[in-house]
Amino acid sequence: MRCLKSFGERIASREPDRQTAEVHIRIALMNRFNALGTADIERVT
Repeated sequence: MRCLKSFGERIASREPDRQTAEVHIRIALMNRFNALGTADIERVT
């Protein structure tokens, strides 16, 4: 939950469907930032 708050303290939407969409967008952004920060490990033979 702490990570969701880093994108803003509250969910801006009032309608449940839009709240769900907003949370999905935030999670997609966090996953993308995490993927960008993860190193690719390659085996050298």
